[in-house]
Amino acid sequence: MREFIRPVAVTLGIVCLSASMAVISTNGALAQAMQKTAPAQAAPPAGQPPEVKQIALTDKQIDGVIAAAKDMDALSEKMPENGKPDPKLTAQFEATAKKYGFASYDDYNSVVDNIGLVMSGIDPVTKKYVGGAAVIKAQIAQVQADKKMSAKDKKEALEDLNQAAKAPEPTIANKGNIDLVVKNFDKLSAIMGDDQN
Repeated sequence: MREFIRPVAVTLGIVCLSASMAVISTNGALAQAMQKTAPAQAAPPAGQPPEVKQIALTDKQIDGVIAAAKDMDALSEKMPENGKPDPKLTAQFEATAKKYGFASYDDYNSVVDNIGLVMSGIDPVTKKYVGGAAVIKAQIAQVQADKKMSAKDKKEALEDLNQAAKAPEPTIANKGNIDLVVKNFDKLSAIMGDDQN
């Protein structure tokens, strides 16, 4: 089940934007820990995912995320089970982000979050932006048609997908981001999940 559900979980994580894009950003636990020390902001309404601060992406930023993936993944492997990084590991995340052209680790995460907003709406078959609702609808049909998935796993996947379908779909404020992410879809898909298709 986990091999099939991974792309579902990726989409759910992106669409719902829960846990600071923990599925998309392999460093979600660090991002959460760092957010706890950040100044308090107005919390989203109950049941709503946190809103991503949308930015206009550049080719350089996307190239930086792709180039940083291997190093960021290696650092993520060092994360303790409780998700609370030590200051030394936090400094390594910061240094790695800067090494790949980002002002800070927060800047890196902001770019990853914005990439994730677009990725959630790209049909992995046609590689065209269709919106998150259409992707989820296609995944629901795929899960329903899967003969190899156990009834329990199918039920869990469908519950998750139906829950994600109820979440309001964020509007992409910077339409140019769609073209940039679609152009780099294969590379981004390779670093953001083992099998997106």
